[in-house]
Amino acid sequence: MPRVAFGVAVLVSLVVLFLPASGVPTAPPGTDKVVHLVVFAALALSGRWAGLARLPLLLGLVAYAVGSEVLQGATALGRSASVADGLADVAGAVLGLLLWSAFTRRAR
Repeated sequence: MPRVAFGVAVLVSLVVLFLPASGVPTAPPGTDKVVHLVVFAALALSGRWAGLARLPLLLGLVAYAVGSEVLQGATALGRSASVADGLADVAGAVLGLLLWSAFTRRAR
């Protein structure tokens, strides 16, 4: 089940990050930053649940954040690269790892 959850989180992130601009719903300003934060927190939480080690997972998510922003800006998706989105991604990854640590400490 944990690997399935991580796989679903990865698939959801691919849809959210690489949906063409025409398919992105309109929302109040800043909503996209919250979405980025939540998506990467979910990736971090589900990745830890699936047994991925903390540092490699964090490094992988940072690379994914940077790579996704570069691809958004370099492809014909009609999306733009954003440093702020990348920072929200990294913040979400860190938040997810902190939440995992807090939950697992409590469970002991």
